Amino acid sequence: MQLGEFIGFCAAFLTTASFIPQAWLTFKSRDVSGISLGMYSAFTLGVALWLVYGLTLGAWPVVVANTITLALALSILVMKLRYGRKRRH
Repeated sequence: MQLGEFIGFCAAFLTTASFIPQAWLTFKSRDVSGISLGMYSAFTLGVALWLVYGLTLGAWPVVVANTITLALALSILVMKLRYGRKRRH
């Protein structure tokens, strides 16, 4: 493995791993009140585009990191859509 690829994998690991605690907290609490639908939609689309970009280049650190992050982001976005509506009694 070349130095550039090693640095890419380290960066991918750290940025993806840093996302996991927030995702886990959201999954556990189902509290999505602090999540902006617009921001999270744009973020998820951006991650999907990074994934496509990584695939076109064959940049595996980018592909692996964005595959994992996209799965987490989509899960939270679905939760925001599902649980984010204020319920009226």
